Amino acid sequence: MISVYQLKSKFSDILRPIVNIMVKIGITANMVTISAFILSIAIGVFIYYFAPKYACAYWALPIALFIRMALNNIDGVIAREHNQKTNIGAIYNELGDILSDIVIYVPLLYVCGCCFKLIFLFTILTLISETVGIMGVQIGASRHYDGPMGKSDRAFWLSVLAIVLVFYPLPQIHINIFTGVLSLLLIYTIYNRINGALKEADNK
Repeated sequence: MISVYQLKSKFSDILRPIVNIMVKIGITANMVTISAFILSIAIGVFIYYFAPKYACAYWALPIALFIRMALNNIDGVIAREHNQKTNIGAIYNELGDILSDIVIYVPLLYVCGCCFKLIFLFTILTLISETVGIMGVQIGASRHYDGPMGKSDRAFWLSVLAIVLVFYPLPQIHINIFTGVLSLLLIYTIYNRINGALKEADNK
């Protein structure tokens, strides 16, 4: 299934020179992971307080999500290629990603007028999809990132929403339909991750 995640290796190649500089000056993978989470909190608070008053504030979301995506990529490269893999780092990484999604997307959907029930549904499905991806490890498979609505895909589509909101205040029905479609794609993502993990485990 097509996913933005498939571009990760190419993005890593672009960021590798930056990674090497960061390692030389003593920046660790865990420091980058924590920084990404702090950024997520900051952008969620910023959107909540400023987007209702100033539509241009929505620009902050795609910019911050791009930086967060870069930081998430950087911490992985540092951990893998510079011998910084740790158990606590793995916990920071997974928990940070899940909490970051919540603190960014809930304020965004709330201030643009999405139905509370759909915000709740989208949040729960996001939690389930990431948890299911992690659970593959429990049955002898790898961590699964199958799409079509993985972390990078959510960042892309909600960035698109934010950019549209800069120029045009969408009616609530449009926001609800958009969130509903993303939720359906999350359900499909959950299925793909479960199915992929089971197949991998059975083939071992």
